[in-house]
Amino acid sequence: MPIQILQPEVAAKIAAGEVVERPANAAKELIENSLDAGATEIRVEIREGGRRLLRVTDNGHGIPADEAELAFQRHATSKLHTAEDLSHIATFGFRGEALYSIAAVSHVTLTTRHRDEPFGVQVRVEGGQIVGRGRAGSPVGTVVSVEHLFYNVPARQKFLRKAATEAGHIANLVQRYALAHPDRRFSLVNDGRLVFQSNGNGDPFDVLAKVYGLENARQMVSLLPGDGTSPPGLDVAQDVSFMAEELPGAEAAGANPEESPVRVTGYTSLPSLTRANRSHIDIFVNRRYVEDRSLVHAVVQAYHTLLPVGRYPLAVIFVEVAPELVDVNVHPQKTQVRFVEERRIFSAVQKATRQAILRHAAPPDLALPSPQPPAEDVGTRGPDSGWATRREALLGAGRQSHLDLFVPPGQPARQSSPLPVGDQTEARQENWHQPATGGSSRPVPSQQPARLPPLRVVGQVGAMYIIAEGPEGLYLIDQHAAHERILYEKFMAQRYGQGDGGVPRQQLLQPLPLHVGSELAGLVARHLDELLHLGFEIEPFGGDTFLVRAVPSVLSGQDPQRSLDEIVSALGENRNLVGEELENRLVKMICKRAAIKGGQLLSTLEMQELVRQLEACQSPRTCPHGRPTLIQLSAGELERAFGRA
Repeated sequence: MPIQILQPEVAAKIAAGEVVERPANAAKELIENSLDAGATEIRVEIREGGRRLLRVTDNGHGIPADEAELAFQRHATSKLHTAEDLSHIATFGFRGEALYSIAAVSHVTLTTRHRDEPFGVQVRVEGGQIVGRGRAGSPVGTVVSVEHLFYNVPARQKFLRKAATEAGHIANLVQRYALAHPDRRFSLVNDGRLVFQSNGNGDPFDVLAKVYGLENARQMVSLLPGDGTSPPGLDVAQDVSFMAEELPGAEAAGANPEESPVRVTGYTSLPSLTRANRSHIDIFVNRRYVEDRSLVHAVVQAYHTLLPVGRYPLAVIFVEVAPELVDVNVHPQKTQVRFVEERRIFSAVQKATRQAILRHAAPPDLALPSPQPPAEDVGTRGPDSGWATRREALLGAGRQSHLDLFVPPGQPARQSSPLPVGDQTEARQENWHQPATGGSSRPVPSQQPARLPPLRVVGQVGAMYIIAEGPEGLYLIDQHAAHERILYEKFMAQRYGQGDGGVPRQQLLQPLPLHVGSELAGLVARHLDELLHLGFEIEPFGGDTFLVRAVPSVLSGQDPQRSLDEIVSALGENRNLVGEELENRLVKMICKRAAIKGGQLLSTLEMQELVRQLEACQSPRTCPHGRPTLIQLSAGELERAFGRA
């Protein structure tokens, strides 16, 4: 077959296939055009999931009448003039392909009026051909109606989903842009019914409540504006090993960070609010929605040890970076970007998210039914109730120094030395206050790190849970999960040199032979350095056998053979993990094995010391695997349960 130039209509359909795969892609292009036009109100109407009709109406500055037809030509744009403009793109559109591609596979009616003109103009295009043009009476702004999408591309129609599915994609798109632009009013009408509308009052929380629901929005916390660096007194690196240096494909950049600041803002959910997949993590770069797997991974990594396996947060993350440091001209759909300083962006997102979680994390509440008390029941309780008095007493007790309760017989008690996991002078309670400005009355969490309040041990139930009284109610503490968290933070602090001498080791009286099998012998040999960092002194002994001379002290009371067998099995199951990520996985396993077991009776002194050490942890509310260490039954829940409120 000879080489030939494609017919224009064929080339147009091919180009349209790159830009418009489904109705949501067309909606995205039209919404971004409206935003570039300075619109403050954007209305999206769809029928049959956008296949029969997709109409976007805005109140932007409009298109001049003499340019309306030109807008449908390929590579026609008002946003670029020279090749140098590509290096600092500040608009959503710039390729000049949106209207051209949409019109090539549908019937499009454009009605627009420029703000400087007394009347509007209407242009009708079918299959890429202009079939009508004339004056039209319309307000300032633009209306683009797209009908019969893919009417001339049957193959594309076959891949469209049901109308409800396509409508769902468009709804997600509109909600994302409402989140990114809370000062613009977005509306979505599906088959004649208004299904979403934002206020456009500039308050991001109002949009969060519209998108996720009020209860879920209240479980999302704000990321403070910043560049992802740790504020004084909050050493996030103690609590999590950041993986920016492990980012695959990330190239080191030579730009000066002070000349190119990275600003990370947004909202992310508390560990109590999760989903089963990553689809609820939305990333925006310079207010443009992007699909970036590495930045989504940065958000997930920020919840390291705070969420159970298979659970993911909700997050809306905004990254603002100089336009010349990000390339948005990667794909015609403009949902993929490349960063000049990818590692620094990754680290900034990860740290900013982690700091927000640590500031605001709270224990899960245990909700109880709330029976209504009879009228002749107990008298009313004022602010001077027993709980209020008890709260003051517990808070006062929390300001006193704790004693080291594990004291050898015959020695005087000494002041305790908490685990080296951060500054223990931080406030131990979470205060709530109203914002100083704005009309919203929702509570705003304080900026103190989320630590446990002072707790008084009451007893143990089922040889599994510790009952403790706090200033705000009753706490049930999982003794195994709590001890896991204590050991993990102590181990990590020692591992990274915050303790004296690194990870303490227990020398074995006799070297322990460890047979790993020929399949795993090479794997174990490659990881001897990582195992040494964790406190295992292991050396080859020939063939598939190794000699173990020391183990971490936390395993001194355990069967070293069984512990090592589990670690070797873990190495075989996690062959793709390397470096710090592998070490973290092994540390979790070590701490799980060494922690107090469920069903183990504890003395009062042991429970008190366990609670004191949990209070000193950086992230006391979850175990290293993300399960909760405690639940709270508030004073109000107790009073309602007993009909006293």
